[in-house]
Amino acid sequence: MVFLSGLGWEDLQVPEGSKSDMDFRDRGIYAQLLELMLNLQQTIGDHFVKLTTRQWQAQSPGEANRIQVVREQEDVINHTVCQVISLLWTEAAADQRLHESLHSLNSREVWKKSPSPRQPDQPVRHVLSNRGVDISDFYQSHFQDYDAYQQDKYHEEKNPLGFLNLGVSENKLCVDLITERLCQNDMNCIEEDLLPYSDWREHPLLREEVARFLTYYCRTPTHLDPENVIVLNGCCSIFSALLMVLRDPGETFLVPTPFYGGFTFVSHLYAKVELFPVHLESEITEENSEPFQLTVDKLEKALLEARQKEKKVRGLVLTNPQNPLGVVYSQESLMEYLEFAKRHNLHSIKFHSVLSIERLPDPDRTHVIWGTSKDFGISGFCFGALYTHNKEVASAVSIFGYLHGISGITQYKLRRLLQDREWIDTVYLPANHSRLRTAHKYVTKKLRALKIPFVNHGCGLYVWVNLQSYLKLCTFEEERALHRRFLDNKLMLSRGKSYMCKEPGWFRIIFAENHVPLKLAMDPFKHALEEHNYDWMVKQLEEAITE
Repeated sequence: MVFLSGLGWEDLQVPEGSKSDMDFRDRGIYAQLLELMLNLQQTIGDHFVKLTTRQWQAQSPGEANRIQVVREQEDVINHTVCQVISLLWTEAAADQRLHESLHSLNSREVWKKSPSPRQPDQPVRHVLSNRGVDISDFYQSHFQDYDAYQQDKYHEEKNPLGFLNLGVSENKLCVDLITERLCQNDMNCIEEDLLPYSDWREHPLLREEVARFLTYYCRTPTHLDPENVIVLNGCCSIFSALLMVLRDPGETFLVPTPFYGGFTFVSHLYAKVELFPVHLESEITEENSEPFQLTVDKLEKALLEARQKEKKVRGLVLTNPQNPLGVVYSQESLMEYLEFAKRHNLHSIKFHSVLSIERLPDPDRTHVIWGTSKDFGISGFCFGALYTHNKEVASAVSIFGYLHGISGITQYKLRRLLQDREWIDTVYLPANHSRLRTAHKYVTKKLRALKIPFVNHGCGLYVWVNLQSYLKLCTFEEERALHRRFLDNKLMLSRGKSYMCKEPGWFRIIFAENHVPLKLAMDPFKHALEEHNYDWMVKQLEEAITE
C-alpha cells in the first residue's frame, strides 16, 4: 500500500489526450497495464509539479520543509511506479505481437525522474532517438534480472540472504591465487610510458607477450607475429569490431545454437549484423551421434535456408569450448568447418583456438579471439585479443583501440602475468584444473541425484541441463515461468531462450564457484524445482475437481 499524503484521488485527472476509453480487446494485458501505469506516472508527476510550484512561490515560513517532505514522497512513489513499469515492459516486450504497441507507448513523452528543485515547472522528458529507444528496449528486456542481482548479491558476511549467481560465466575458483600473484612487487612497477595515451593497438610489449603466450599454449606450428595481434577491452569489443569491419549492416553470420547470448547483444548494439541460427537438436539420431552435434550438413542446410530468405551470409562464428554446451571441437571437425567456410567464401571467427592447425584452408578469412576472463578468472580486467593473418583486418580493427583501449597499468600487469610461465604451469593451472574437476563433480552428482539429464562434456565452466520435465507445456513461456521461480528463490541461472536454443526447457548452470556458495545455490535450485512441481500438481488437481 502507498499512502499519498496531501494528495486526494479527486486531484488525479486523466492527462489530456489520453486513451482511457480505447478498445483494449486486441491488445495483451501487459501492454494495457503498461499504458495505464505510464498515464498514472505522468498524472502523479503533473500533480507534484503543481504542488511544489505553489509552495515554492509562497515563500512562507516552514514551506521549505514541506517541499522537502513532498519531494521525498514523490521519490518513493515514482520509484515504485518505475519498478512496476519496468516489470510490465519486460513481460510485454517478450510478446512479439505487441511490438508495434510497445513502440507507440515508448515514443510518448513520459516522466523519467523527479523535477529539479531549481526548476520545479520543468519536467524531464524522453529525449532518446529511435536508435536509443531500440537499444534501451533491448537492455530492459535482457538485463533486468542481472540488475536485480547486482543490487542484492550474496556475500557470506555482508549479505548472506542475497542472490546466489550460477548464471554469469565467471571462474571464481582461483581468486585467492590470482589476487596473491597480482599483489606481488613485480606487478606494482609503474613506468613512465604507461601513463600517457598509448598506441591504439595497445602497448607493443603486451602484444609481443600475447603472441608468445598463444604460440606456447596453443602449440602453433610457427611463432605468431605480434603485428597480427590486436588488443581491446574485452572479447565482445573484438567481436563487435570484427563484425563492423568485415560486413555491412543487414548482412548475416551463421552461428550454431545454442550460442553465447552476448553475441546477440553485441551484434545488435553496434554492428547491426544479423546472426542466423544453425539449430542443433538434443535427440540422438542417425545424424546425431551426440546431443547438439554440429555437422557440415547442418551448416549447408542453414546456409541454403538463409539464402532462400534472401539473407547475405558473409561469415561463420564458432566458440571453442562451445558456450553453453562445453563441447571442444576436434581438429578434424574444425578443419571440416573451415573447409565449408572456404567453399562459400565466408569469414570464420573463432573463439580460441584454431591456431594449432598447420595449414588453414583460408587463413585470410580466419580470425581468432582469445581473452583472460575465463582462463584466469579476471573478467574485471576487460581484456581481449584478436589474432588474424589478414593485415588489412588487423589494421581496421586496431582503430577501435581509440574507443576500446586498456589502461597502461592494466596492460603492464597482464604482460607480467602472461610472462610468468613457471607460476602458471606449476601453481595456477594444476590448482585451477583440480578445483574445476571437484566443482564439476559436485554439481553433476547433485543433478544425477535429482534425476536431471544434462550434456556431459566436462569442458568450460558450465553444465547444460534439461529441465523439460518440470514444464507443464514444452514452451518458452513455461521456461520463463520456471526461470522466474529460480529468481524468486534468489538464484540466478541462464535459460535456453537467451542462447537461441530451439528446444524450451534447457538451462545453463555455472559450476566454477567456490564450494560454500555453490553448495548453498544447489539448495534453492532443488527447492525451486520442488515448489514448481508441487504448484503444477495442485493446479492439475484443482482443474480435475472443477471438471
